[in-house]
Amino acid sequence: MTDSESTQLNVAKVLEHSHSPRSIAKRLSQQHQPSYLKDFVYGAIDGAVTTFAVVSGVAGAGLSPNVVLILGVANLVGDGFSMAAGNFMGTRAEQEQLAMLRLMEEQHIEVNPEGEREEIRQIFQAKGFDGELLDQVVDVITADEHQWVEIMLKEEHGMSLVPTSPFKAAATTFFAFFGVGLIPLLPFLGVLIGVDFSSQPYLVSTLLTAVAFFMVGAAKSQFVGRHWLYSGMETLLVGGLAAGLAFLCGSLLSGFA
Repeated sequence: MTDSESTQLNVAKVLEHSHSPRSIAKRLSQQHQPSYLKDFVYGAIDGAVTTFAVVSGVAGAGLSPNVVLILGVANLVGDGFSMAAGNFMGTRAEQEQLAMLRLMEEQHIEVNPEGEREEIRQIFQAKGFDGELLDQVVDVITADEHQWVEIMLKEEHGMSLVPTSPFKAAATTFFAFFGVGLIPLLPFLGVLIGVDFSSQPYLVSTLLTAVAFFMVGAAKSQFVGRHWLYSGMETLLVGGLAAGLAFLCGSLLSGFA
């Protein structure tokens, strides 16, 4: 089965059970819930890539495994917090921008309602409405200021109205980064506490990280309708490329260590 066929099958299964009048009414009455999938995937992949890049760079330079732990843990904490903080600030900036645009549109409606009505008219005219039906649509929408503003935010400014928590976005990124990013360090942590996984910790780290990359991609496929094998291999390829570049840099710069 191809990736396209798998996607179509997944969509068909969803449609089969979600379009009775009762299920439609229930779904539309519920408040939209934000998705933090992007934050998780971004944090998980970046955690595994950057931490394994440390492992690969140290291996390429021929340095002691203890150096892996020092640099790896520093990366987990420092980069993980940095990514979480950046995600927090970015998400909060989006929320602040939405609030500013909402206030601006409310002021525009108050100061120049006819101009704002014309914007609604042109928005829905572009969607194919015309004549008396277009007039009715404009009248209905502009009779409710809240609905009026919501449509302007979505259609004119392209804003998402689903509220996203900056704290949840940041926490999802950090824990995904730390949890998955810890995997490449497990063989070296084992050596530190006296549980020797292998006489070749770099090799074990490589295998564990490859599995982690694949599992993150496979897990992502459940939310985007792609085949788990394709999604897993895609993520593995991206992570492997980053690790290979880090190993190459370590090898080229080994003479400076």
